[in-house]
Amino acid sequence: MEIKSVGIVGAGQMGNGIAHVMSLAGYDVMLNDISDDALDAAMTLMAGNMDRQVGRGKITAEEQAAALARIKPTTTLSDLGQTDLIIEAATERETVKQAIFEDLVPHLQPHTILTSNTSSISITRLASRTDRPEKFMGFHFMNPVPVMQLVELIRGIATDEPTFSACRDVVARLNKTAASAEDFPAFIVNRILMPMINEAVYTLYEGVGNVQSIDSSLRLGANHPMGPLELADFIGLDTCLAIMNVLHDGLADTKYRPCPLLTKYVEAGWLGRKTQRGFYDYRGDMPVPTR
Repeated sequence: MEIKSVGIVGAGQMGNGIAHVMSLAGYDVMLNDISDDALDAAMTLMAGNMDRQVGRGKITAEEQAAALARIKPTTTLSDLGQTDLIIEAATERETVKQAIFEDLVPHLQPHTILTSNTSSISITRLASRTDRPEKFMGFHFMNPVPVMQLVELIRGIATDEPTFSACRDVVARLNKTAASAEDFPAFIVNRILMPMINEAVYTLYEGVGNVQSIDSSLRLGANHPMGPLELADFIGLDTCLAIMNVLHDGLADTKYRPCPLLTKYVEAGWLGRKTQRGFYDYRGDMPVPTR
């Protein structure tokens, strides 16, 4: 099946990034969110990000204009039923995702493929709440979407080969690389990355190092482009905690126990960059460690 149109549920950090790359690749995009304000903010952000691409010579002004014209914002979820491929990019809570798919199902075309951008939740379980588990899979983009080259493709137990092939073809058209992952908690990237971040928080919690020394050690000692605590702030500490809980609950192994300090930061509402405070305080001219 050739996919020509894409529906995206959620216009936040991931959703607007997915809309950005899909529209530049020539797909007609329908972008959904619950408020016009969220959609307006997403369109403004995409235009600004594409402005930077034009300035760097990555795309032309004509390509930018054409891409933005392909994106249709809507607050009506059922509008997405007319598209060939739907990518759910809502908050990382299973009950929210299930409700979205249940609301979508009555409005879908018979051939529409359903996917989730979930970073950790069972694809098989999400698929089982729809009328088309064979046409359902995980389509996990990395953040920031326009920059990162990898897309994890995760088959549920019922996903058929035409669905997988169609999604793999979309990744190729985006000039990104697909990695096929099995449907186990957190898949590949977050199965490896999140325990590292969680261990960095334990290292802070136990007083082995402070925020600055931990991040400097991994940047300079392991050649990481960003320290683990800085990266956690970028991802969102609530998202990190949610993924660690999925790993801990799904694999029943104490090595995945979320650090109590990570839980405490989330309880405080210090979620990282998006709330201006996390392991760093971003309210001044320069980020300042909070511990």
